[in-house]
Amino acid sequence: MASITVRNIDDSLKTRLRVRAAERGRSMEEEARQILREALTQQTPSSLADLALRIFGPDHGVELPPHPPVKAPPAPDFGRT
Repeated sequence: MASITVRNIDDSLKTRLRVRAAERGRSMEEEARQILREALTQQTPSSLADLALRIFGPDHGVELPPHPPVKAPPAPDFGRT
């Protein structure tokens, strides 16, 4: 197993980590590992639509119909010949 050292953590952040760990019955190290594990296993949405589905999708009681395709308007001419 690898290990890391994190320096220059604000005192208030360390206190919040200690309190959070105690509330969950874990050591501060285990709580930090769990926070990293959760943060790094979440998939980053690739588009705004993916983010909207993650926030408002069927898992959250909202089912959105797909938006119909929209044709882009023609590019402006600006009078060039």
